[in-house]
Amino acid sequence: MSVHLLLSAGRGPQECAWALAKLLHRLETDATRHDLRTDREQTVPGDRPGTYRSALVRITGAGAEAFAASWTGTLCWQAPSPYRPATSRKNWYVIARPCQVGTQRTTFAETDVDVVACRTGGPGGQHRNKASTAVRATHRPTGIVVVVDTERQFSLNRRIAMRLLRERIEHDDDAAERAVITDRWHIHDELVRGNPTRTERPGKA
Repeated sequence: MSVHLLLSAGRGPQECAWALAKLLHRLETDATRHDLRTDREQTVPGDRPGTYRSALVRITGAGAEAFAASWTGTLCWQAPSPYRPATSRKNWYVIARPCQVGTQRTTFAETDVDVVACRTGGPGGQHRNKASTAVRATHRPTGIVVVVDTERQFSLNRRIAMRLLRERIEHDDDAAERAVITDRWHIHDELVRGNPTRTERPGKA
């Protein structure tokens, strides 16, 4: 069992990037206590050394999903600013959300395609109307269907149908991957300051 958790400082000040680094370390320590493994798969550094604008963490092990849920939501690091001693603010917020990483690409194989000869109307004369030269091809794993009748030979229409199916599947896979990336970026804008689901402080075990 593994879960990806994205932590983001959103559009917050540099202290939020500092808070994210602190919360990330606290999360990793907590995961170790629960016999879980964490891997930082992607990090975006902040303006200050040792800080992060975002971090993508993979949590692996029994109970990973429940553990990730306990770290999901608005997280608060409660401590004075290390950069602006004069400010009285002590609450610095970070958003944490489970997210999908990547999508499974569809492997295209002609053995997964059901091909049926059929007749279609339209231009082409009597030969096209009487002979079953058109092709109806169905890709069983995805349910995608194409009908091709552009050529007067069944074999040529079949070849075109296979090409169209392959292109349609690749297009759909690309669209799914873009949607996953877009959803992940939306997490950065979901940060709501105040009413945190979890508050951590320096020295807290």
